[in-house]
Amino acid sequence: MGIVVCALCLPAVVAEETGFQPIFDGKTLKGWETPDPSYWSVEDGAITAKITTEHPCTVNQYLVWEGGELADFELKLTFRNVSSDPVNGGFQFRSLLLPNHDVKGYQVDNDTGGPWLVRLYDEHGRDDLALRGQHTVIDAQGQRTITPIPAAEGEPKFKLGEWHEYHLICHGPHLTLKVNGETMAEVEDNDPKEQDFKGILALQLHSGPPMTVQFKNIQLKKN
Repeated sequence: MGIVVCALCLPAVVAEETGFQPIFDGKTLKGWETPDPSYWSVEDGAITAKITTEHPCTVNQYLVWEGGELADFELKLTFRNVSSDPVNGGFQFRSLLLPNHDVKGYQVDNDTGGPWLVRLYDEHGRDDLALRGQHTVIDAQGQRTITPIPAAEGEPKFKLGEWHEYHLICHGPHLTLKVNGETMAEVEDNDPKEQDFKGILALQLHSGPPMTVQFKNIQLKKN
């Protein structure tokens, strides 16, 4: 009988062999920056952000990776968003940090109350790029052609309130989002007025009702 190995439990040396490097040490927020650290902490080996009734949040909060802009890369992280209310969350990539510490650009977006569950999004831009189960090609004039990803349609195989793994692949205009190893959404962004080929990485705590969002096992491979 073969040995079954849990991918999320692989030692760091295996990650290094495959080209992925950890960008979160599992203990501190070293290498990450935010103007309001009162929302952010490390709990049980995960970057944790909380909204409570005692500490509400009316403006989106971001924790920005200080490693510089990313161009072509792959990112893996394990995530969950826990709340008794419908809530939103996600993380920004190839994005622009604005003077007020808001963030504009591509986003892996999720919503516990939405039918799409996860999507590729354009924050402060074009909004939806590809919902779960969609492959979107955007041409040079901004027109879209959408084809289905049948395996990602229908009843989801994961829950946002439980740990699940995102694998984001960015190569030129091609953006691919996988969840637990299965492709959920894809975008080919050929619009020169809107496409972004590099930018920052930032974790999001979306404004709203009480919630806890957590990120762990954050690994990056630059291509």
